[in-house]
Amino acid sequence: MDLDGAHVLITGASRGIGAALATEYARRGAMVSMAARSGEVLERRAQDIGGHAFVCDLLDPGQVDELIDRVTSDVGPVDVLVNNAGLETIQTFHASEPSGVRDVVRLNLEVPIVLTRLVLPSMLERRRGHLVYLSSLASTGGFPGLTVYSGTKAGVNNFVAALRMELKDTPISTTIVAPGPVDTEMWDRIEESQEYAALVARLRLLRLIPKASPESVARRTVAATVSERRHVRMPTRLLANHLLREAPTRLTELLTTGVVVGPRVERSE
Repeated sequence: MDLDGAHVLITGASRGIGAALATEYARRGAMVSMAARSGEVLERRAQDIGGHAFVCDLLDPGQVDELIDRVTSDVGPVDVLVNNAGLETIQTFHASEPSGVRDVVRLNLEVPIVLTRLVLPSMLERRRGHLVYLSSLASTGGFPGLTVYSGTKAGVNNFVAALRMELKDTPISTTIVAPGPVDTEMWDRIEESQEYAALVARLRLLRLIPKASPESVARRTVAATVSERRHVRMPTRLLANHLLREAPTRLTELLTTGVVVGPRVERSE
């Protein structure tokens, strides 16, 4: 997809990977809309890149339902939706609060699905669109201490895999971004937690968890948007995790070759 003048909406855009994504998309010529609940920080970051700020609490279903209409009304139709907002769990499951579990499931899984449903009709009508989902290395298997987080990210992967098959006769493309540790506040909390100490120490000893910068994740994500590449996988030394997780999806794609279950929309000239 040509990003020059394209309208990109990024959730969770006030910090970390989301802020880096906003900067990189703007650098590549996109018009960027940024959504997050931290209004003052969001407004400042939007001003810095010449973007648009939309204060929105994505844990509020009503605000989620209105977001696409708000953005479309104020800025224009969305060409690229980047589902970046997310929550992590930093407690073992038995010690977690039910309310916290609900929040993680809602923000990590329900919100991307609902926003996709709300933005997709316009993309299909205009025969133009790209959908990006921030997943995780944790989606490739269950990680102790990341119980709910791993489950929601695996859910995102399977949702996108099925959606991609439904959209195969349309010009709408998807990208799943699945990084390992990223130098953000989330990973800082994991490293500082005593519950994770033994696990982190072992993975470090085996040199399996190099820490990426938000900027490097953003660069690879934007490049994948331009090329309409379906996956960004990090770190490369754990590529086998991703490929093994992907194998059943590839089999389903093979079995459904020539079968269309979804819309048929020709690409625009």
